[in-house]
Amino acid sequence: MFSVNTLFAQANLLNASSPEEIGKKTDEQLAADNDKPLAYGYVGDRDLLWSKVVWEYIDLNERINLPFYYPIHDNSTSATRKSLFKTLMDGIQEGAITQVYDDSYFTAKLTKKEIEAKLFRIDTTDVGRDEMNAGVANIDEYIDKVELNPKDIEGFKVKGVWYLDKRQGEMKYRMLAIAPVAPDVQTKGREELGDVAEKLPLFWVYYPGARQSLYDMKVFNQKNAAYPISFDHLLNAKRFNSIIYREENIYGNRDVNHYVKGNSLYQVLESDKIKEGIRDKELDVWNY
Repeated sequence: MFSVNTLFAQANLLNASSPEEIGKKTDEQLAADNDKPLAYGYVGDRDLLWSKVVWEYIDLNERINLPFYYPIHDNSTSATRKSLFKTLMDGIQEGAITQVYDDSYFTAKLTKKEIEAKLFRIDTTDVGRDEMNAGVANIDEYIDKVELNPKDIEGFKVKGVWYLDKRQGEMKYRMLAIAPVAPDVQTKGREELGDVAEKLPLFWVYYPGARQSLYDMKVFNQKNAAYPISFDHLLNAKRFNSIIYREENIYGNRDVNHYVKGNSLYQVLESDKIKEGIRDKELDVWNY
């Protein structure tokens, strides 16, 4: 009960005798915290009365979703605050997140080099090509490196399953995968191409395998800065606004915009219809 006092946004802030001690906890504090994500309970196949897999899109332009977007600059805040994209990338680079795939069905696993290839582009200027043709070996000053930054991320796609647990007697949600969405790095900064950059998921992270990294990174709590919230808490609690763009169905899990074409309003209404169907399923269980 008393360990909650160690969950400050900056640990040891009031007791530090020097700036270097801010954010550092003693071994006793770490042991008292027991700081780890809450483990998922076991759900047997026989306990599943009904389930449906859905894919959703989280638009980072919406105000409620801004905690996933900011901060977009590494030096703007302390090292204990990062954007969701930066948190995922740091976990991948450090080896804490290893289950990264090319699609939401987890068919092709990506290596670190394959992931980095989706984030960088190397351009050689015309002068650099002339120098290279002339036999100049060092043309580094004529090479531009274009990369995707946290500010380029426009949203996230998430895959999850809604299911009725007959043992608990309630509807529950379990997130399965998450993917950052950004324009293709090959078109970034090329004004001659115009606005043709398609927004695509960069990679899909198997969510249960990334929970520890997402739990370790805290999100600024606007109501009380002394008690930050982790990304794992926000995502598991579905504290975001999203649009369902796909559900598992007999048509090969086709997207909503594949059968509701040319009208964004009707696509949103179709998404709301899917949400209502999921909510009604739980209510129907208690009706005779």
